[in-house]
Amino acid sequence: MKTPSLSQVSDDYDRIEKAIKFIEKNFSSQPDLKEIAAHIGLSEYHFQRLFSRWVGISPKRFLQFLTKEYAKQLLEDSANLLDVTYEAGLSSPGRLHDLFVTCEAVTPGEYKSKGDGITIKYGFHPSPFGECLLATTARGICGFFFVKNRDRKDPLSELRFFWKKADIVEDPHASRELVERIFNPSFADTSTPLHLILNGTNFQIKVWEALIKIPFGAVVSYEDVAIQVGISGATRAVGSAVGKNPVSFIIPCHRVIRKTADFGNYGGGTARKKAILGWEASHLSMAQSA
Repeated sequence: MKTPSLSQVSDDYDRIEKAIKFIEKNFSSQPDLKEIAAHIGLSEYHFQRLFSRWVGISPKRFLQFLTKEYAKQLLEDSANLLDVTYEAGLSSPGRLHDLFVTCEAVTPGEYKSKGDGITIKYGFHPSPFGECLLATTARGICGFFFVKNRDRKDPLSELRFFWKKADIVEDPHASRELVERIFNPSFADTSTPLHLILNGTNFQIKVWEALIKIPFGAVVSYEDVAIQVGISGATRAVGSAVGKNPVSFIIPCHRVIRKTADFGNYGGGTARKKAILGWEASHLSMAQSA
């Protein structure tokens, strides 16, 4: 079977998100697959094909990954994950879609200057979770944001918030290959890490670096992250830092959920957070059964 392009998968995502939102809204009545498929304008057969194209498993199996019971089990299985030292920056050798990421914090002077003198090139690209904005400098990736409701203004505003005085220019050619690497395993090249340029406070950067250590397919609580950064009572501050993550997905803030097993908020929307976690769980499940 021919592997679908990122553009095809990105188009599929709109319907996946619509289905997840329908499930969220009607959770108490536990809609069956026929109801969900009808809501997004598809037959059960075509709904099944959509999921196969998007993630490779049945809708029923995917939806099992979005339950609170599954989230509770993940939290239990992931206990103390952040205490593990990951060799060479990789969270778990052999797991699909793990990214080899290195980080560099801007200097105090650069932080104070708000990006003055830095040129940032950005582009909008398709991804398995809808359109995204990826921004780069000569030193590495400095921004990644998902587009919500087909409105490109918000992610661009977020980029400009982090880099107020930088020269920001649209150049999708500068970031297209990086997006392919991030989302398409056939483009994986762990010999060359993805280099991130982080513009934040010392505390924020400490939290963001802790998030990178969370393995693919796992989740931890905000309390776990607070313990990892050495301030066990700073759950609220950790939540704020997680919410200000300027390089979402690559810095996997979606892998942090509430201790109660509620999925919690996400800058790209709660439906997208569930979609990402379900997508990761699906790929991990397929890899383990292969």
